Amino acid sequence: MKLKKYDSINVIPFIDVLLVLLAIVLMTSTFITKGIIPVSLPNAKSADNLKVNKEVIIVIKKTGEVYCNNNITNIQNIQEHILQFKKDTPIHIRSDKEAKFDNFVQVLDMLKRNEFENISIVTKK
Repeated sequence: MKLKKYDSINVIPFIDVLLVLLAIVLMTSTFITKGIIPVSLPNAKSADNLKVNKEVIIVIKKTGEVYCNNNITNIQNIQEHILQFKKDTPIHIRSDKEAKFDNFVQVLDMLKRNEFENISIVTKK
């Protein structure tokens, strides 16, 4: 049996598949980049503006290192950094379960002393 020699390859099915994949990627990428589905919101006379608060994440490692927004620092530097934010800014404290309780209490005391209200302690469920 003799094999037939092909002079060209039929690329039309390949192009069809690529166009379908491109359409899917373009449609879903707009949802991924914005993180929201665009909608037309109704008007209201008693509407309040949303407060855009930046989150502050404080991490206490078991070695005693303290991070504020991924920067190694100490309690005084955290205090200077946090005082730039409003008092209702969300602050999340992530403490290692083997970290000294004293470090956690110092951070929490510093936040309470400066009258921050929106403090949460991050745990694993």
